Amino acid sequence: MEIQNEILSYDEQIIFKLRMLYNEFGYSQYKMSRFEEYELYAENKAFLPSGEILAFTGVDGRLMALRPDVTLSIVKYAKDDDALNKLYYNENVYRSDGTEFKEQMQVGLECIGNVDVDVMGEVLLLAKRSLDTLSERSSLDISHMGYLNGLLQREKMTLQQRNEIIGCISEKNTSELKIICAKYGFNDAFTYKLTTLTMLYGHYDTVREKMQSLCVNEEMNEALKDLDSLSDVMCKHGLDKCINIDFSIVNDISYYNGLIFQGYIEGVPARVLSGGRYDELMRKLGKTSGAIGFAVYLDKLENADSAQADKADGMLNIALPKGRLGEKAYAILESAGYGCPGIREESRKLVFENAELGIRYFWVKPSDVASYVERGAADIGVVGKDILLEHSPEVYELLDLGIGKCNVSVAAEKGFKPDNAPKILRVATKFPNIARTHYQKQGREIDIIKLNGSIELAPLLSLSDVIVDIVETGQTLIENDLHPVELIVEISARLISNKSSYKFNQEKIDRLCESIT
Repeated sequence: MEIQNEILSYDEQIIFKLRMLYNEFGYSQYKMSRFEEYELYAENKAFLPSGEILAFTGVDGRLMALRPDVTLSIVKYAKDDDALNKLYYNENVYRSDGTEFKEQMQVGLECIGNVDVDVMGEVLLLAKRSLDTLSERSSLDISHMGYLNGLLQREKMTLQQRNEIIGCISEKNTSELKIICAKYGFNDAFTYKLTTLTMLYGHYDTVREKMQSLCVNEEMNEALKDLDSLSDVMCKHGLDKCINIDFSIVNDISYYNGLIFQGYIEGVPARVLSGGRYDELMRKLGKTSGAIGFAVYLDKLENADSAQADKADGMLNIALPKGRLGEKAYAILESAGYGCPGIREESRKLVFENAELGIRYFWVKPSDVASYVERGAADIGVVGKDILLEHSPEVYELLDLGIGKCNVSVAAEKGFKPDNAPKILRVATKFPNIARTHYQKQGREIDIIKLNGSIELAPLLSLSDVIVDIVETGQTLIENDLHPVELIVEISARLISNKSSYKFNQEKIDRLCESIT
């Protein structure tokens, strides 16, 4: 092993250890081409983490793609019989991070065939042992799509309403969940069950009684039976105190059924492992077998050692926005017992610590708070809802602090009438994603003009027909002969958390939230 450590890079050492682990449990390596026909991925875009596909035309004229996913390729060629095919792989995939395509290494495994509870238990065992290979401190959390779907089936709702609710659950956003339920007329009992399910977190034996109390139909009861059986298997493997229930883990139900799970290691801000039972994908590809598997994302492990060292001090890092909003947010935290010496003093200092309470504050530009939290530099932070809607960071939205209230609105010159507006509406804004989403819901074609300041000038100089901007008192609009013509969304400051940090600091973060409320 010493020779191996001397000649292999960190990634290569991890791959070697994981391959040894999977071989030990009887898994065979699966090798594949890096190219696949584009049609396979185009027809299953919803299954892909990113819907973008890097395509090219082959020498024979067929449209091909650089592989964005391994599971789809394995399933396409898998035998469809009662035998259990146990496969593992280490392969590169090609995915967009929103700005460019990158080559990313994955190591994972798939079980295809007769998947029973013992097979699922073995997969969870290997998922946990894979995480243990990466770090001494890890968290493996599971959910069940049947249980969540059963609860959602209780009320009649449109696909849009369902997606809004699932989005809130994935963010642990109970404040928004209550608003959505009220808007669509769902009753208090259903709202209570949704919000309780959203915040449920803990070992199965500690949350099972609460889960039983939430059951409203046979689908939920059957899901609970599945989890009971799985819990027995987990106990045999010694996993009963190593795995948590977390229903903020959600996947597309048209592909996944039953068990789904995610893995985190301390100090790495995003999940490093993801998997689940995907029988529905098999059906979509014309196969009758069951299937379960997971992937380990090695690209997430860059700088993992230094990140884990940074977390060793045990401090809870809190990002506050500079300015009035941050001062109001700090006042709330201070009154809840989370004050910090020197933070109110006039200085250019940006970082303040209270070692006794184990907290560290730092001031950042308001628009940067979400980035600090999403990337793990801060465990929690305070940010305006407008920033969250515009950039959609991967964070938990834990509380509406009720401060910094204002609106994102459409405004125009007096005399503007939407019905008489041009076919392609010119929209000037600092919030292109919010504006685009708003008009997409209306089926309206628009031309986005991205500006960074003095938005009110755009219609006055005929650069745009309307603007989309934050409106507090409306005085700035009045002084520039503009007026609001449409409310898009009411916003306020939210307390957000890094998803990985929440796993390892749940008690601290929950206690802080309870102190505020």
